[in-house]
Amino acid sequence: QVQLVESGGGLVQPGGSLRLSCAASGSDVSIYRMGWYRQAPGKVREFLVSISNGGLTTYVDSVKGRFTISRDNAKKTWYLQMSSLKPEDTAVYFCNLNTGVYDYWGQGTQVTVSS
Repeated sequence: QVQLVESGGGLVQPGGSLRLSCAASGSDVSIYRMGWYRQAPGKVREFLVSISNGGLTTYVDSVKGRFTISRDNAKKTWYLQMSSLKPEDTAVYFCNLNTGVYDYWGQGTQVTVSS
């Protein structure tokens, strides 16, 4: 059984930065693809970025150059460094672990970008 716990959300001004963390517990998660999604009010959950066990990354265009995903397999933790934040980045952010058979999700952490 895998459990994911996010942290690091909060209120930030436009142009600011935040780093989200996602800690995994349970079985060896280092072999799986990890990712981040977000869901804004009234919108569907959208994919942002993923990282494979080999470190290959995939970003959605809207966050390229502003967001960076990384992972620390020893700590079973992955991160989302967000910079140049915009009001439209306001959403609940979810980490995701995909085993190829099943998706695990964290509980979500709120990110609000506002002056």
